[in-house]
Amino acid sequence: MVKRAAPGCGGIHKRTHTRNGKQYTYWEARITTGRDPLTGKQVQRTFSGKTQKEVREKMQAVAVEVNRGTYTPPCKMTVGEWLDIWQKDYLGGVKPATVSSYEYCIRLHIKPALGAARLDRIHPHTIQGFINALELAPQTVRHIWMVLHTALEKAVDLEYIPKNPADKCVLPKMDRVEIKPLDDGKAAALLTAANGTDLEHLVAVALFTGMRLSELLGLTWDSVDVERGTITVDKQLARPEHRAAGLFISPKSGKARTLTPAPSVMLELKAQRRRQYEMQLQVGPEWDNVHGLVFTSATGGPLKQKSVRYHFTRLTAAAGLEGVRFHDLRHTYAVNAIRAGDDIKTVQSNLGHATAAFTLDRYAHFTESMRQDSAARMEGFIKTVLER
Repeated sequence: MVKRAAPGCGGIHKRTHTRNGKQYTYWEARITTGRDPLTGKQVQRTFSGKTQKEVREKMQAVAVEVNRGTYTPPCKMTVGEWLDIWQKDYLGGVKPATVSSYEYCIRLHIKPALGAARLDRIHPHTIQGFINALELAPQTVRHIWMVLHTALEKAVDLEYIPKNPADKCVLPKMDRVEIKPLDDGKAAALLTAANGTDLEHLVAVALFTGMRLSELLGLTWDSVDVERGTITVDKQLARPEHRAAGLFISPKSGKARTLTPAPSVMLELKAQRRRQYEMQLQVGPEWDNVHGLVFTSATGGPLKQKSVRYHFTRLTAAAGLEGVRFHDLRHTYAVNAIRAGDDIKTVQSNLGHATAAFTLDRYAHFTESMRQDSAARMEGFIKTVLER
């Protein structure tokens, strides 16, 4: 049953329908929001509500957006459907390991909780409830939120939704992981323990350049310029499960960097090359280092990170340094570079961090301690001068 619109209400109509023998009344209106680009026909949107005022406000809000050119048609796909599209079509430039971590978060956490919700109707508080219910480490929760936020941000870019409902989430506070660089005595003990082992030169280069393990295992001889004393870090070794596109992937930052390390590093690399020649002579025709890797297995193949970490743990145990991780060598380099007087921008560049601010924040405790030492030295200098 359709009744005449109330005076002054334009296209708003009062309607009734019967359900289970009982009659219900509501108000309805339509507005043209554009034309179909294929057929040229008008595209209309219908609004309904319990009162004329409610329907009028909905219609007027959309009319304003249409006139401004900011109107986004309602999207009927679910969050789960959009996540499937996003993974399939919009992660082409993302590293395989990162894609795997995204897929894991979506499959185990995001889809079960939010997958059935309409993409255009999901409320920020719904997402906040999802975040609050995750009984996981703060870093993991933040990673899951980041995956969801990134996917929804692409939906905003494509105008499926007007704004990102994950923008205003309150995230768990991150506990700062304590950095434990090796002091000079422990570093010397580690190098002594590594002397003569398969990890001898790998450990030394890591300790004196701050390169990541994946970058060291992906280092090739054509990236080492002994004459100029430089190392170009332009790739890293992909994990075995991510080698469908090749043995190497780009560095973590996505950008190549050139290091000019201490001369001792070049001596270590020269010694590694001699060791590699000896290994090649021992295995003869079985030697296979087609990519020219600097650090290889006994037959020239790429080393596995898991295997290196296992042998490194045994090495640190032998040196009485239980609990020291391979990544701590990177922190040790950074702290010693700062201690040696390198400016933060140089340290950031050598480490391959995205910004100097990140480097400064990561090593703020050590830089502050060094500032205090500098102030104490200056105070001593001032007293010496004034006493003359």
